[in-house]
Amino acid sequence: MFSDDEARGPRPLPARRALVDDVYDAVLGLLMDRVIDPGARVNIDAVARDLDVSPTPVREALTRLEAEGLVAKRALKGYVAAPLLDARGLRDLYDMRELLEPEAARRASGRIDDDTEAELSESVEQMRAASDPDEDERFRSYRRFIDEDLHFHHLIAEHADSPLLAEAIVRLRSHMHLYRLNFRHDFEDDTVREHERILEALRRRDADAAAEAMRAHIAQSYERLGPALARNSEAEQSETRGLTTS
Repeated sequence: MFSDDEARGPRPLPARRALVDDVYDAVLGLLMDRVIDPGARVNIDAVARDLDVSPTPVREALTRLEAEGLVAKRALKGYVAAPLLDARGLRDLYDMRELLEPEAARRASGRIDDDTEAELSESVEQMRAASDPDEDERFRSYRRFIDEDLHFHHLIAEHADSPLLAEAIVRLRSHMHLYRLNFRHDFEDDTVREHERILEALRRRDADAAAEAMRAHIAQSYERLGPALARNSEAEQSETRGLTTS
Protein backbone atom coordinates (compact mmCIF):
# COMPACT_ATOMS: atom_id res chain seq x y z
CA MET A 1 0.00 0.00 0.00
CA PHE A 2 2.84 2.39 0.80
CA SER A 3 5.06 1.90 -2.25
CA ASP A 4 5.96 5.57 -2.68
CA ASP A 5 9.01 6.37 -0.58
CA GLU A 6 7.59 9.74 0.35
CA ALA A 7 4.43 8.09 1.59
CA ARG A 8 6.23 5.96 4.16
CA GLY A 9 5.86 6.92 7.77
CA PRO A 10 5.84 7.78 10.37
CA ARG A 11 4.24 11.01 9.15
CA PRO A 12 4.61 13.95 11.55
CA LEU A 13 1.33 15.15 13.03
CA PRO A 14 0.84 18.71 14.30
CA ALA A 15 0.36 18.95 18.05
CA ARG A 16 -1.98 21.95 18.07
CA ARG A 17 -5.20 20.17 17.13
CA ALA A 18 -7.04 17.17 18.50
CA LEU A 19 -5.34 13.93 17.50
CA VAL A 20 -8.41 12.60 15.69
CA ASP A 21 -8.51 15.74 13.50
CA ASP A 22 -4.87 15.32 12.58
CA VAL A 23 -5.35 11.63 11.80
CA TYR A 24 -8.41 12.46 9.74
CA ASP A 25 -6.37 14.90 7.64
CA ALA A 26 -3.58 12.36 7.27
CA VAL A 27 -5.89 9.52 6.16
CA LEU A 28 -7.66 11.88 3.79
CA GLY A 29 -4.24 12.68 2.33
CA LEU A 30 -3.57 8.97 1.79
CA LEU A 31 -6.81 8.72 -0.18
CA MET A 32 -6.24 11.93 -2.14
CA ASP A 33 -2.67 11.01 -3.06
CA ARG A 34 -3.67 7.51 -4.17
CA VAL A 35 -1.45 5.88 -1.53
CA ILE A 36 -4.70 4.00 -0.90
CA ASP A 37 -6.20 3.38 -4.35
CA PRO A 38 -9.91 3.81 -5.11
CA GLY A 39 -11.72 0.58 -4.27
CA ALA A 40 -8.83 -0.79 -2.20
CA ARG A 41 -9.20 -2.11 1.33
CA VAL A 42 -7.97 0.24 4.07
CA ASN A 43 -5.64 -1.66 6.38
CA ILE A 44 -6.24 0.09 9.70
CA ASP A 45 -3.21 -1.40 11.43
CA ALA A 46 -0.90 -0.45 8.54
CA VAL A 47 -2.25 3.10 8.47
CA ALA A 48 -1.82 3.37 12.24
CA ARG A 49 1.80 2.24 11.97
CA ASP A 50 2.42 4.67 9.11
CA LEU A 51 1.06 7.56 11.19
CA ASP A 52 2.64 6.32 14.43
CA VAL A 53 -0.68 6.31 16.28
CA SER A 54 -2.98 3.67 17.74
CA PRO A 55 -5.76 2.16 15.56
CA THR A 56 -8.50 3.98 17.52
CA PRO A 57 -8.12 7.47 15.98
CA VAL A 58 -7.75 5.83 12.56
CA ARG A 59 -11.12 4.11 13.03
CA GLU A 60 -12.66 7.41 14.16
CA ALA A 61 -11.24 9.16 11.09
CA LEU A 62 -12.63 6.44 8.84
CA THR A 63 -16.06 6.87 10.40
CA ARG A 64 -15.97 10.54 9.41
CA LEU A 65 -14.73 9.71 5.93
CA GLU A 66 -17.52 7.17 5.55
CA ALA A 67 -20.07 9.91 6.30
CA GLU A 68 -18.45 11.98 3.54
CA GLY A 69 -18.65 9.14 1.02
CA LEU A 70 -14.90 8.74 0.65
CA VAL A 71 -14.74 5.28 2.23
CA ALA A 72 -17.36 2.56 2.75
CA LYS A 73 -17.67 -0.18 5.32
CA ARG A 74 -18.09 -3.64 3.82
CA ALA A 75 -19.05 -6.87 5.58
CA LEU A 76 -16.02 -9.09 6.21
CA LYS A 77 -13.71 -6.58 4.52
CA GLY A 78 -13.78 -3.58 6.80
CA TYR A 79 -13.30 -0.18 5.21
CA VAL A 80 -12.59 0.24 1.51
CA ALA A 81 -11.76 3.44 -0.36
CA ALA A 82 -14.63 4.71 -2.46
CA PRO A 83 -14.29 3.92 -6.17
CA LEU A 84 -14.09 6.76 -8.66
CA LEU A 85 -17.40 7.92 -10.01
CA ASP A 86 -18.32 6.84 -13.52
CA ALA A 87 -19.24 9.32 -16.28
CA ARG A 88 -22.83 9.63 -15.05
CA GLY A 89 -21.68 10.15 -11.48
CA LEU A 90 -19.21 12.83 -12.56
CA ARG A 91 -21.97 14.68 -14.43
CA ASP A 92 -24.13 14.54 -11.31
CA LEU A 93 -21.23 15.84 -9.23
CA TYR A 94 -20.81 18.83 -11.52
CA ASP A 95 -24.56 19.47 -11.56
CA MET A 96 -24.45 19.71 -7.78
CA ARG A 97 -21.45 22.02 -7.93
CA GLU A 98 -23.31 24.30 -10.34
CA LEU A 99 -26.20 24.48 -7.88
CA LEU A 100 -24.10 25.17 -4.80
CA GLU A 101 -20.88 27.01 -5.62
CA PRO A 102 -22.28 30.00 -7.55
CA GLU A 103 -24.62 30.67 -4.63
CA ALA A 104 -21.68 30.43 -2.24
CA ALA A 105 -19.75 32.97 -4.33
CA ARG A 106 -22.81 35.24 -4.42
CA ARG A 107 -23.13 35.18 -0.64
CA ALA A 108 -19.40 35.48 -0.02
CA SER A 109 -19.10 38.59 -2.19
CA GLY A 110 -20.51 40.74 0.61
CA ARG A 111 -18.63 39.03 3.43
CA ILE A 112 -15.02 38.84 2.27
CA ASP A 113 -12.70 41.17 4.16
CA ASP A 114 -9.31 42.50 3.08
CA ASP A 115 -7.39 39.65 4.71
CA THR A 116 -9.49 37.01 2.96
CA GLU A 117 -9.17 38.83 -0.34
CA ALA A 118 -5.40 38.82 0.10
CA GLU A 119 -5.47 35.10 0.91
CA LEU A 120 -7.49 34.37 -2.25
CA SER A 121 -5.06 36.47 -4.29
CA GLU A 122 -2.10 34.59 -2.82
CA SER A 123 -3.80 31.30 -3.69
CA VAL A 124 -4.10 32.38 -7.32
CA GLU A 125 -0.43 33.37 -7.35
CA GLN A 126 0.59 30.03 -5.87
CA MET A 127 -1.43 28.24 -8.55
CA ARG A 128 0.24 30.30 -11.25
CA ALA A 129 3.69 29.49 -9.85
CA ALA A 130 2.87 25.76 -9.69
CA SER A 131 1.50 25.64 -13.24
CA ASP A 132 4.94 25.86 -14.88
CA PRO A 133 7.19 23.46 -12.95
CA ASP A 134 10.57 21.99 -13.74
CA GLU A 135 10.28 18.46 -15.12
CA ASP A 136 11.69 16.93 -11.93
CA GLU A 137 9.11 18.81 -9.85
CA ARG A 138 6.12 18.06 -12.06
CA PHE A 139 4.10 15.88 -9.70
CA ARG A 140 4.87 17.94 -6.58
CA SER A 141 3.92 21.13 -8.41
CA TYR A 142 0.74 19.55 -9.73
CA ARG A 143 -0.13 18.42 -6.21
CA ARG A 144 0.43 21.95 -4.90
CA PHE A 145 -1.70 23.32 -7.72
CA ILE A 146 -4.75 21.24 -6.88
CA ASP A 147 -4.25 21.84 -3.16
CA GLU A 148 -4.46 25.58 -3.85
CA ASP A 149 -7.49 24.99 -6.06
CA LEU A 150 -9.21 23.28 -3.14
CA HIS A 151 -8.15 26.07 -0.79
CA PHE A 152 -9.55 28.77 -3.09
CA HIS A 153 -12.96 27.13 -3.36
CA HIS A 154 -13.12 26.18 0.30
CA LEU A 155 -12.24 29.71 1.40
CA ILE A 156 -15.10 31.15 -0.65
CA ALA A 157 -17.49 28.53 0.73
CA GLU A 158 -16.43 29.31 4.30
CA HIS A 159 -17.45 32.95 3.78
CA ALA A 160 -20.92 32.14 2.44
CA ASP A 161 -22.27 32.41 6.01
CA SER A 162 -23.88 28.96 5.74
CA PRO A 163 -22.14 26.05 7.48
CA LEU A 164 -24.37 23.52 5.70
CA LEU A 165 -23.60 25.00 2.28
CA ALA A 166 -19.88 25.08 3.05
CA GLU A 167 -19.92 21.48 4.30
CA ALA A 168 -21.68 20.25 1.16
CA ILE A 169 -19.17 22.03 -1.08
CA VAL A 170 -16.18 20.65 0.82
CA ARG A 171 -17.54 17.11 0.44
CA LEU A 172 -18.01 17.55 -3.30
CA ARG A 173 -14.56 19.07 -3.70
CA SER A 174 -12.97 16.03 -2.02
CA HIS A 175 -14.34 13.84 -4.81
CA MET A 176 -13.10 16.39 -7.37
CA HIS A 177 -9.64 16.14 -5.87
CA LEU A 178 -9.59 12.40 -6.54
CA TYR A 179 -10.45 12.99 -10.19
CA ARG A 180 -7.80 15.63 -10.60
CA LEU A 181 -5.13 13.22 -9.37
CA ASN A 182 -6.35 10.38 -11.59
CA PHE A 183 -6.95 12.28 -14.83
CA ARG A 184 -4.05 14.64 -15.33
CA HIS A 185 -4.56 17.02 -18.23
CA ASP A 186 -3.43 20.49 -19.25
CA PHE A 187 -5.95 22.70 -17.48
CA GLU A 188 -3.78 24.81 -15.19
CA ASP A 189 -3.60 28.05 -17.20
CA ASP A 190 -7.35 28.05 -17.86
CA THR A 191 -8.11 27.38 -14.20
CA VAL A 192 -5.89 30.25 -13.05
CA ARG A 193 -7.61 32.67 -15.44
CA GLU A 194 -11.05 31.54 -14.26
CA HIS A 195 -10.06 31.96 -10.62
CA GLU A 196 -8.82 35.46 -11.43
CA ARG A 197 -12.25 36.34 -12.84
CA ILE A 198 -13.96 35.05 -9.72
CA LEU A 199 -11.55 36.99 -7.51
CA GLU A 200 -12.03 40.20 -9.50
CA ALA A 201 -15.81 39.95 -9.07
CA LEU A 202 -15.36 39.36 -5.34
CA ARG A 203 -13.06 42.38 -5.11
CA ARG A 204 -15.81 44.52 -6.65
CA ARG A 205 -18.31 42.98 -4.20
CA ASP A 206 -20.43 42.20 -7.28
CA ALA A 207 -22.63 39.29 -6.19
CA ASP A 208 -24.11 38.57 -9.63
CA ALA A 209 -20.73 38.69 -11.37
CA ALA A 210 -19.16 36.44 -8.71
CA ALA A 211 -21.93 33.87 -9.12
CA GLU A 212 -21.66 33.95 -12.92
CA ALA A 213 -17.85 33.69 -12.88
CA MET A 214 -18.11 30.66 -10.60
CA ARG A 215 -20.81 29.08 -12.75
CA ALA A 216 -18.72 29.57 -15.91
CA HIS A 217 -15.64 28.14 -14.18
CA ILE A 218 -17.48 24.98 -13.14
CA ALA A 219 -18.99 24.50 -16.61
CA GLN A 220 -15.59 24.93 -18.28
CA SER A 221 -13.98 22.59 -15.74
CA TYR A 222 -16.44 19.87 -16.71
CA GLU A 223 -15.71 20.45 -20.39
CA ARG A 224 -12.05 19.79 -19.62
CA LEU A 225 -12.48 16.84 -17.27
CA GLY A 226 -15.40 15.05 -18.93
CA PRO A 227 -13.49 14.17 -22.13
CA ALA A 228 -10.51 13.01 -20.04
CA LEU A 229 -12.77 10.59 -18.20
CA ALA A 230 -14.30 9.39 -21.48
CA ARG A 231 -10.85 8.76 -22.97
CA ASN A 232 -9.79 6.85 -19.88
CA SER A 233 -12.95 4.71 -20.01
CA GLU A 234 -12.39 3.94 -23.70
CA ALA A 235 -8.78 2.95 -23.00
CA GLU A 236 -9.86 0.63 -20.18
CA GLN A 237 -12.53 -0.96 -22.38
CA SER A 238 -10.02 -1.47 -25.19
CA GLU A 239 -7.57 -3.07 -22.76
CA THR A 240 -10.31 -5.36 -21.45
CA ARG A 241 -11.31 -6.40 -24.98
CA GLY A 242 -7.68 -7.10 -25.76
CA LEU A 243 -7.31 -9.32 -22.72
CA THR A 244 -10.45 -11.29 -23.53
CA THR A 245 -9.40 -11.89 -27.12
CA SER A 246 -5.77 -12.75 -26.46
